[in-house]
Amino acid sequence: MSGTDAGAEDRVWQRLDKWLWCARFMKARADCARLVAGGLVRINRQVTDKPHARLRPGDVLTLPLHGDVRVVRVLSLATRRGPAPEAQALYEDVDAAPAPASSGGGTA
Repeated sequence: MSGTDAGAEDRVWQRLDKWLWCARFMKARADCARLVAGGLVRINRQVTDKPHARLRPGDVLTLPLHGDVRVVRVLSLATRRGPAPEAQALYEDVDAAPAPASSGGGTA
């Protein structure tokens, strides 16, 4: 990696495993790296198995957690692994399923 790439990290992009750890999706960074290495994470609908994949604000992540699939949009890069409210400010949940339509049982 060149010096300019290293200087841009944490300002323009961030390693996927580091961001997942700072956003508190898992307790240990090694667990985040294992999740990604298993090919279970998608960045913008593209499967990745590289913990060092570059993540940027605006990217959409799809990842399996606790028996469910989470889809989140990256709002900002992490400067540190802070408390839960700070970690939750790094992303927003994307509602993948549309709202259920009314059953049409009413009269107009």
